[in-house]
Amino acid sequence: MKTSKISVADSQETSFGYTLSIINGKWKLLIIYYLSNNNAVRYNELQRMIGKITYRTLSSTLKEMESDGLIHREEYPQIPPKVEYSLTEKGKTLWPIVQEMCQWGEFNKAK
Repeated sequence: MKTSKISVADSQETSFGYTLSIINGKWKLLIIYYLSNNNAVRYNELQRMIGKITYRTLSSTLKEMESDGLIHREEYPQIPPKVEYSLTEKGKTLWPIVQEMCQWGEFNKAK
């Protein structure tokens, strides 16, 4: 059986490559999971939910996801500053995929 490999240069040009580039990394799917279950979440609350993630990593991941149009960052003009994150409509379309992945895990982890 012959397998084909997508070169790194071509991976962004395919639908599969684009999808992987949007959800790549250790934390993005977890962030989608927690935001789907909790609507708007403050930064520190999200960091507590995720657990072992550094401030810098969470911050850069959220910025990437915001630039990809997956999450919305709402900043409230008050002291102390209040910032909440939520999924955009585009981000919400990934939720069924995450649910399917969870179901796959449930089915296969016992085997």
